[in-house]
Amino acid sequence: MKRNLKWGLIALVVLVIGFGVLRALSARKAEQASGAATPKAQAVLELAPGDLVAAQAVELSQGLPISGSLKAANTALVKARVAGELRGLLVREGDAVKAGQVIAQVDPTEYQARVRQAQEQADAAKSQIDTAKRQWDNNKALVDQGFISKTALDTSWNTFAAADANHKAAVAAVDLARKALDDTMVRAPISGLVSQRLAQPGERVAVEARIVEIVDLSQLELEATLGGADSLGVRVGQVATLTVEGATQPVTARVTRINPSAQAGSRGVVAYLSIDMPAGLRQGLFAQGVLGTGQVQALSVPLNAVRTDKPLPYVQVVQANAVAHATVKTGARGEAAGEAWVAVEGVSAGTPVIRGHVGSLREGTRVRTGAASPAATPASAPASASR
Repeated sequence: MKRNLKWGLIALVVLVIGFGVLRALSARKAEQASGAATPKAQAVLELAPGDLVAAQAVELSQGLPISGSLKAANTALVKARVAGELRGLLVREGDAVKAGQVIAQVDPTEYQARVRQAQEQADAAKSQIDTAKRQWDNNKALVDQGFISKTALDTSWNTFAAADANHKAAVAAVDLARKALDDTMVRAPISGLVSQRLAQPGERVAVEARIVEIVDLSQLELEATLGGADSLGVRVGQVATLTVEGATQPVTARVTRINPSAQAGSRGVVAYLSIDMPAGLRQGLFAQGVLGTGQVQALSVPLNAVRTDKPLPYVQVVQANAVAHATVKTGARGEAAGEAWVAVEGVSAGTPVIRGHVGSLREGTRVRTGAASPAATPASAPASASR
């Protein structure tokens, strides 16, 4: 009897414990179910007005990227025309010179002597021609009187003709000697600034020896090498906006000439752009910019708003206060109001697009805008941009 009571108590305790465990498990499951049924509050991203822009029809100004070094349109490399010792070279780099100004002189002593020598020879030839002329006149009178034959007269005439030819040759030699003497004066062929001094006073220079280089900075130009296909859209008169190293303001250049031949090997075509108002610029400075080649009107968004971290390009748009990804097809690129834009297909005009500086956002992210409408970029005032 006692033994049965003992086992009964044990069974009762086990039942009570089991009931408590089941009740605890049921309460825990109910709590978990209740927690799952209550959604967590989702964070809302605050967007400033500058973070959004409306997709809109924009006039894009298209162009080609160009670069190169500035060069003076007019340069002159002054060379010695005669050989000799260089004297009187006083100009140095940076000095201004005028066209026709004497900047140096080759020692003229030898050339002055040559002029005197040639002149003496010309005077001697002149005296010979006078003697031959008198002889011919005398023979002509004797022939008329019948004292000498016609052959003697012809001989005297030939002597006179030879003396006349010798005199003319001597006069030409005088002209050559005077020309060489004049060439001892080294003159500047153009007005400008001395960029290089390539010889020193007292140095003996040969013919064609380089003495100084002069550049005219009043007219600078950029030689831009374009691809063969790109050059087909370039025309004389098109305008480019350039940034020159060291310059605080952009400069404007205009296409003035286009080389009719492509370069061998690279097949590039050189276009020459004249710089407007080149004051303060120097030859050799590096410049780069965009040559405007045309304009196109299209539904566009800022270029940095198009993301490419998916297989297809897309833009992040705001729909019902949430982020959505809209796949787009990009087209022509250009610049409007100082910003790079790209034509797109796949979004409607006026759609709020999130700019690229915001970064990548997950679809469905709740957002709140700080203004009633996204910021809009004016479609007017286009500028050049790279394609």
